[in-house]
Amino acid sequence: MLPHAQHDRFGFLHIDLNSFFASVEQQLHPEYRGRPLAVVPTQADTTCCIAASYEAKALGIKTGTQVGEAKRIFPDIVLIEGDHEEYARYSKAISEAVDLVCPVAHNPSIDEMACQLIGREQEPPRARKIALEIKQSIYKNVGEALRCSIGMAPNRYLAKIASDMQKPDGLIGLLPSQLPRAIAHLELRDLPGVGAKTEVRLNAKGIRTMEQLLALDRAGMHKLWDSVWGDRLYHWLRGEETGDDGAPVASGVQKSLGHSHVMAPEFRTQEGAWAIAHKLLHKAAMRLRMEKFYSGSMAVTIRFAMTKEQAARMKTKRHFSGLTHSGWGMEARFRNCRDTLTLLEVLRGIWSRRPQGEDFQRPFFVGVTLRNLIPESEYQAELFGDPDNRAELSATMDKLNLKYGHTTLHFAGMLSARESAPTRIAFTQIPVQYGVDYM
Repeated sequence: MLPHAQHDRFGFLHIDLNSFFASVEQQLHPEYRGRPLAVVPTQADTTCCIAASYEAKALGIKTGTQVGEAKRIFPDIVLIEGDHEEYARYSKAISEAVDLVCPVAHNPSIDEMACQLIGREQEPPRARKIALEIKQSIYKNVGEALRCSIGMAPNRYLAKIASDMQKPDGLIGLLPSQLPRAIAHLELRDLPGVGAKTEVRLNAKGIRTMEQLLALDRAGMHKLWDSVWGDRLYHWLRGEETGDDGAPVASGVQKSLGHSHVMAPEFRTQEGAWAIAHKLLHKAAMRLRMEKFYSGSMAVTIRFAMTKEQAARMKTKRHFSGLTHSGWGMEARFRNCRDTLTLLEVLRGIWSRRPQGEDFQRPFFVGVTLRNLIPESEYQAELFGDPDNRAELSATMDKLNLKYGHTTLHFAGMLSARESAPTRIAFTQIPVQYGVDYM
């Protein structure tokens, strides 16, 4: 469809919750409202802020700022260890509040919702009214400290761009007749999917500004990206439709699931790391069963903190927490299974092959991932069944853990880490509630 043949209508609203984690904390703690606040993974100067309130952002403290630097900028900053289960609950409540006004079509992440408009809802005055009612519904039904910016556009890709153009508490609409000139002033990094590496690649091909990008025709965009993504982007940026409305392309069946954790200082020992790895596996195995999968391989990752002397003679990297580290990982394959006891035996086997010696005595990060997932419907049972009743044991554990909390019944190896390694949120993956817990 050509631009001049399009009607000036909005097809989508994109809701972006402003400083979400920090705003939830200010909702929970009224005494922190109006104060610079940062959410942190642990109370350590070497770690980084994972969220900052707008009061903190005004001082130059943002996501990724090292806690020590944040304290230097503003010594009285409020630092709160994140409660990711609380954030998941608030995300669900906000989605329900939006649903009262307009059905949520998609949740791209923990702090985003997308709504598709139909019929007369697409008319700009009506779309704006819906957007304002969404803001009011969140304020009334969830909390006054929670604000959102809403973008309105013909497709989802542009609606997401619009939601970032005015913060906090913004409302921006991009109509087909205004495009692409209405976005010509943006930076390349303002485009969803264009990160630092992609920007460098575009720069190397002579594209340094949005105006240069928009000047390309469709063939030029295809050549620039060397894929159909370029064709899609050409149409999206002009307010046109491509059939998927800017939605992510489905990647097929889920291939893996797992958990990782940056450990608190008291767990940065060989024994502490094992207890954390055990708990991460406990959670992953329970999720595997809840989501009706079997797994055929396990990958374990450990990162070890390095002293300056060790870093001088070893290949190291720098973690976002500020720690210089070396890393180790191993993957093991096994017959498809999903019971915790069998998976724990695999974990023990991998763990026994971790690096030993003086340079590997300070583990600070552990990750456990179950891979090669197959749906329950495709699993072929073993010829001789389950002589140790391991599946039945796991089912019994799940029944109790769903009712009373996922650490109620567990194997002894994770006892010391029972209250550690809580649920963490990857912004692109929303924790799911199983029983009384989010995982």
